[in-house]
Amino acid sequence: MNALEFQSVTKNFGNVRAVNNLTFSIPSGSIYGLLGPNGAGKTTSIRMLMQIILPDSGVIRTFGQDQNNGYLDRIGYLPEERGLYRKMKVKDVIAFFGELHGLKTSEVRKRTNFWLDRFGLADWAERKVEELSRGMQQKLQFIITIFHEPDLIILDEPFTGLDPVNAQVVKDTILEERKRGTTIIFSTHLMEQVEKLCDRICLMNKGRAILEGKIQDIKQKFGKNHVIVSYKGDSGFLSDSSIQSYNDYGNYVEILLKPKADPQELLKKIVKHAEVFRFELVEPSMHEIFIETVQAPGGDKNE
Repeated sequence: MNALEFQSVTKNFGNVRAVNNLTFSIPSGSIYGLLGPNGAGKTTSIRMLMQIILPDSGVIRTFGQDQNNGYLDRIGYLPEERGLYRKMKVKDVIAFFGELHGLKTSEVRKRTNFWLDRFGLADWAERKVEELSRGMQQKLQFIITIFHEPDLIILDEPFTGLDPVNAQVVKDTILEERKRGTTIIFSTHLMEQVEKLCDRICLMNKGRAILEGKIQDIKQKFGKNHVIVSYKGDSGFLSDSSIQSYNDYGNYVEILLKPKADPQELLKKIVKHAEVFRFELVEPSMHEIFIETVQAPGGDKNE
């Protein structure tokens, strides 16, 4: 069974069509990337799922059923903008949201102690939310999101404000939730995280889904015409006619070759002018796919 289905969903705000005939489905127990540039319609789609706003047309099904009030207790939502009560104590905020989801006081206390300890916030339990740093507030918001063990978790930029250690804890927790059978919707601009965590993605632009499916299938579709070169010397080879585009970092460059271009011919030209430490033909990264797809002519159309 799919955990979530959007079927021909459209939402307008005046003359602006924020979501345009959007269709996708998310298999239960998977991590699904909902991606796109700013203004693509991601947040509007999430808000319709959460019944904050309603679609103008189309159908949204959750856990195999049309939307109804009962399903919201089975969802955990981490918004990009925090929704914490700043004057409340940390432990009281957690208890408040836990009780909203019907958890008993004893269970709330047990889970609170576990999660505060897990995220290094135990010493801050009696402090007010406004006293926490930005990263600490992000951890608290994440705890509240998963606290009631929802069947569907929506994470909008979950790594914002986190240092590498705490980002690792969040990542590990996300994977643990998937092992528990939870379905996770992951919305972010960090393509490296998408590539490592997500099973499938939907890339939106101007309200439409322009790319949808399994990450590995999408990468294969784009082909192995991407080259990574690490070198020392003259970068004049970047003007070669076989190169469609490139992302240059100085002595390291990611190259997109033109269709039917021969990478071996490019290598021969590079070694004439530079010392090559690495020359690798690779699948495109999600970062490259994102940019190439969104910037392509017709990138606002559902292919």
